[in-house]
Amino acid sequence: MVKDHGKEPLVLDIEATTKDNENYRTTLWTGDKIQLTVMSIKPGDDIGLEVHHGIEQFLRIESGTGVCKMGPSEQELTFEQAVKADDAIFVPADFWHNVENTGDVPLKLYTIYGGPDHVAGTVHPTHDDARNDPNEH
Repeated sequence: MVKDHGKEPLVLDIEATTKDNENYRTTLWTGDKIQLTVMSIKPGDDIGLEVHHGIEQFLRIESGTGVCKMGPSEQELTFEQAVKADDAIFVPADFWHNVENTGDVPLKLYTIYGGPDHVAGTVHPTHDDARNDPNEH
């Protein structure tokens, strides 16, 4: 059963958990200072251009291929780099960013936010669910 284990001790096989996730976003652990989510981005889809005010972010690609774009504003994405399995992405606080799936299989990744960005226990089966969630930015 998928649940947010936040503030409980937890050990998990992060690679298997990430690869097995079929939801667009599943929040697995929410604490006071960090949060873990796993994501499955369909081919041709993306995370969505976003910014986290005061929150740094780490993403690790477990499978698939894509492109990461970042910059100081929505109109100024001055950083662009292809990403693939085993790559790590570091997003500075207050930086606009997006990760797009450029491959033909789901892009599987996990992300750690420092501090939490989503409501504890958030599960979005699809990208549309995330877009329509009033708690999302």
